[in-house]
Amino acid sequence: MTGFIVFIGCVLMLALGYALYGRLAEKIYGGDLDRRMPCDTMGDGVDYVRLPTWKVFLIQLLNIAGLGPVFGALSGCLFGPVALVWIVFGCILGGAMHDFLAARMSADRGGANLPQLVGEYLGNGARRTMRNLCILLLLMVGVVFTTGPAGMLHTIFSSIPTLGWCAIIMSYYLLATILPINTIIGKLYPIFGALFLFMALGIALALPLSGHPLLPELDLTTAQHPAHFSFWPMIFVTIACGAISGFHATQSPMMVRCLGEARHMRPVFYGAMITEGAVALIWATVGLTLRDVLTDYTLTAGELRLEPEAADTLRLTFQDLILHNPASAVTQACTSLLGQVGAAVAVLGVVVLPITSGDTAMRSCRLIVAESAGLHQSRLRNRLLIALPLFAAVILISNLPFSIIWRYFGWANQTLACFTLWSISVCLLRRGRLHWLSTLPALFMTTMCTTFLLHSPDCLIELPVGVSTGIGCAVAALCLVLLLRGSRSAAAPASPQPPAEADK
Repeated sequence: MTGFIVFIGCVLMLALGYALYGRLAEKIYGGDLDRRMPCDTMGDGVDYVRLPTWKVFLIQLLNIAGLGPVFGALSGCLFGPVALVWIVFGCILGGAMHDFLAARMSADRGGANLPQLVGEYLGNGARRTMRNLCILLLLMVGVVFTTGPAGMLHTIFSSIPTLGWCAIIMSYYLLATILPINTIIGKLYPIFGALFLFMALGIALALPLSGHPLLPELDLTTAQHPAHFSFWPMIFVTIACGAISGFHATQSPMMVRCLGEARHMRPVFYGAMITEGAVALIWATVGLTLRDVLTDYTLTAGELRLEPEAADTLRLTFQDLILHNPASAVTQACTSLLGQVGAAVAVLGVVVLPITSGDTAMRSCRLIVAESAGLHQSRLRNRLLIALPLFAAVILISNLPFSIIWRYFGWANQTLACFTLWSISVCLLRRGRLHWLSTLPALFMTTMCTTFLLHSPDCLIELPVGVSTGIGCAVAALCLVLLLRGSRSAAAPASPQPPAEADK
């Protein structure tokens, strides 16, 4: 019963975070909520297209979510119940505020992309750094969310090789990247959104009825990661989607360009992140509840390095299954809690959901490059001129070992959040608003990202955690000094301008 009360309490805190802290963030930022939005002032029928608010919400939710709040939350629960604390407070104080105010800033700049916003507030050096980091991160998202689903599809439909599935997924990505946003994304995402929410709600309702004690271990001090990873700073990179993720700020401008009413920005952007946090909370609860439950896991021939017809079955705890294969953990959880219908939904989910992030990542990448090049995107020729080299780069990157691609992916994602948070702080200072709303999360995230880069074995430096944390605190303090000294005297950014029509 205690576990059930804790879970309900966490859900209520997320809801109160939306109702109270989201409204506070809206009030602190200020601005005219009756102003015309970019889809009306800059409509081009391709990227600036007015969509119904409910569609914009579902597209934003799937853009930022995908499998992040599922796999990340399951992996994060291996650190123990502290994962629930990070999801709730990280989402309310960090992630939702980060997504919402980044969207407000973009709307004030005519739907400007993240590098443009960072450049306005942190300078041209930061603009160039952010542009390169965004493009690299989005290309890595395109790679990860191509090879991952392709491998899973091959296990289901083995007659088509993994490379063939990669080609099919990449072809879809290309169409979703260059066609008007309401042609594919605007039509398919409501269906995918219903699938995403059905899977999460079904799990949430079935878990208390499963016969397993809900959240049996709630001691925040005793949990030990089975791979002996340190809680600080690893959990804050492991659980990004569902708490705070820099990737989200690359996606928000796409929906800013499609939202018709400024007064709906809090429900769409703050609300979508709170919804994602609730999904992450559900899956972290699944992992913590089933953590020690034994489950059968059938190893494939490839995993055993045997002949194609060979296979073997291991008896693993659920936490070991998460470590070995998170996709199998999702399938196992859905099957045990929802039966065969749940298994079918899980298979569709782990295949479809990453694709809903991969396609919009590539579309966002096209928009960032177009904005920096001043190339108007109303013409198909111009969209292809940017998209084709980007997809060639994805093919080249995909030839690298997956471990190299993944090594810096999580860190780069959270570093992106640091840049966005500091930009929000400068913006609030220039507007004479309470900048600590974003400055406190920026200080925390800067310390964490620096510590992770210096301490994590995956990043190859591996300094002691105490030394890394000390350096991280010093870097964060330096950023705070620069913020307080420099932003008040900086010139106000220029008024928003539409992308230059370089082809005219």
